[in-house]
Amino acid sequence: MVLLAVIEQLSDKRLLVVTGKGGVGKSTLAAALAVQSAREARRTLVCEVNAKERISQLLGLPEVGPEITAIDENLWAVNMRPQEAMREYALMLLKFESIYDAVFQNRVVHHFLRFIPSLQELVLLGKILFHLREKLPDGRWRFDRIIVDAPATGHAIAFLSLPQVIIDTVPPGAMRQEATWMRDLLIDPKTTAVVLVSLPEELPVNETIELHAALVSKVKVHPALVVLNGFVARRFLAADLLDGLSAGLAEVARHHSVRAELSASSFTRLQALRLPVVTVPRLFFPDFGRQAVEQIALHLDVPER
Repeated sequence: MVLLAVIEQLSDKRLLVVTGKGGVGKSTLAAALAVQSAREARRTLVCEVNAKERISQLLGLPEVGPEITAIDENLWAVNMRPQEAMREYALMLLKFESIYDAVFQNRVVHHFLRFIPSLQELVLLGKILFHLREKLPDGRWRFDRIIVDAPATGHAIAFLSLPQVIIDTVPPGAMRQEATWMRDLLIDPKTTAVVLVSLPEELPVNETIELHAALVSKVKVHPALVVLNGFVARRFLAADLLDGLSAGLAEVARHHSVRAELSASSFTRLQALRLPVVTVPRLFFPDFGRQAVEQIALHLDVPER
């Protein structure tokens, strides 16, 4: 299925941030977006942020961990964790391991670093955005696209607004300079797109609407797309439910009708955000893994223009 909304909103973006209420399927959507992006011959890195690893599990692969690992053609994955990210990001900046050891391995310095508010989160975000700017020796981007399986709702707002918080509270200096270029990349609509994921249920839809408002007002980013996951399409009219059906089938039909009405009303409410709303159908798999991700990727097909 060719979804014009996806083509127009995401095709030219290099950083896709996927977020939503916990349990709505944002990790699955991040995995599907990554698979589809790699199929377009884009060198794609999918990042999980200090969370229980889900992407490799969904793709039926061994756990990746904190090292960037190739998992498929044009596709890499990493699960970023604070301790490893702190070391790697510091080495990116300091260049020499001996300097890192002298500074960051000092017991006194190490003790005080633990008390700098949000330093770990800033380092995690900085590492993601560093890779966004990273280039190969021939001048090409190391990664054409980075997809972030971001924290859920409230944590996502805090995570993405952190650079602006640093800019507003920290005196001019190295930390503020780092936060400034991070902020500039996050709010650049030519580079970054936020994808909101929801389910056709009242609480996820409410939280998606609140998340959209917070991202716009606090983070100053404008979400590009809403994915309504688990969508149930109408199959028949309510008057047709009982005609010629057994009691068991009639109950199934009633349940389907209720889910379809809820899906339709959720779709209408999310359209009020004035964003494209892409529906991904409710899928039934005995093992929700690579096959399901591949199926979802088909609904996120973005052909070359």
